Amino acid sequence: MIILDRPYVSDFLAETLQRLRTPVLRNDVSENLAGEYDLELVDGEEFAERANAEKYPLIYTSSEDAIGWIADNLGPSGLPQRIDRLKNKINFRSMIEEDHPGFFYAGIDVEALRHLDPSGLPKPFVVKPAVGFFSVAVRKVESDADWPAALKSIEEDLESFGGMYPGQVFDPGKFIIEEGIKGEEFAIDVYYDETGRPVILNVLHHLFSSGTDVSDTTYVTSKGIVEYGMRMFTGPLARIGQQADLKNFPLHIEMRVDGRDIVPVEANPMRFAGFGGTDFGWYAWGINTHEYFLERKIPDWNAIFAGKEDKVYSMYVAFIPEDVPVSSVKDIDFEGFAANFTKVLELRRTDWRNYRVFSFVFTETGPETASEIERNLQLDLAPYVVLKD
Repeated sequence: MIILDRPYVSDFLAETLQRLRTPVLRNDVSENLAGEYDLELVDGEEFAERANAEKYPLIYTSSEDAIGWIADNLGPSGLPQRIDRLKNKINFRSMIEEDHPGFFYAGIDVEALRHLDPSGLPKPFVVKPAVGFFSVAVRKVESDADWPAALKSIEEDLESFGGMYPGQVFDPGKFIIEEGIKGEEFAIDVYYDETGRPVILNVLHHLFSSGTDVSDTTYVTSKGIVEYGMRMFTGPLARIGQQADLKNFPLHIEMRVDGRDIVPVEANPMRFAGFGGTDFGWYAWGINTHEYFLERKIPDWNAIFAGKEDKVYSMYVAFIPEDVPVSSVKDIDFEGFAANFTKVLELRRTDWRNYRVFSFVFTETGPETASEIERNLQLDLAPYVVLKD
């Protein structure tokens, strides 16, 4: 079963649900899509009855916006409790604390954050909403001198994004401060099968433009990255699944690797990569992650990699620059933006008026065009944002 919700449902997902005849919760989003796609809509009472009859119901959501409905209706299934162990970053840190002894973290109310004296905190540290989305109000602080500017920037994000997402997705009232996690960052789309075994569907290397960059902009995958991820993360993912009691459960999780140390950054329950970003798996590997989860399929990676051994696939997420008010934007120059990529597999236009994200781009590069990935880490998006006169 699946719950569709804002901010985005891809045509690819809708077509998948139509083909698989997957039961879909009837709500405003699914009813709008039903005008274009033949979906198996199920009223809320029946959907809840089916889910609550199972200890580990097989449910996917297109967005964490659906978590509120789950909390209100699926208590007997145990899903709200499992979600809270993962989605709330303070609860998540507490759950995995014994596996990472000495790791510093602390919860703090937003009012206390405004009066924080950073001098006693380990440096660098990261501040982020305890319940958040994308990199909204997330800042890395390298020194005490950095704190005033970081706090000002957080306040600006709270003003810009405060009412954009429901409280189950973004809560501006509670933050977590945690020590900076060293190493390379990876994002994994994984589901736990009916026995609790993790099945990895994609591994993305999260690239940053600098040491202080915390944005969700550029992700790449390749044969080497997926093989590395399978080797490094299968064990830690199994451990998290045991701690959180996960079965028949989809998850998008970020990990950092520094030598032999593997530290989870955050876990995003009930979905894979957000805003339809999980569809990247189809364009890179031919893996329909929705179908693989709903039908309990397992990738045959040796067959999948054939002919793609030297390819690198990238997902670039484009935002309206933070210093540009959305109200001042007339349009986006999508053609000019797309010209930065040698081989575009898919360029999606998103609802930038409400969410500031204007595009997800899936691309392919080979050895001869690999330099464009590094170049686009520094890409200035302002020229593609057309302002009103």
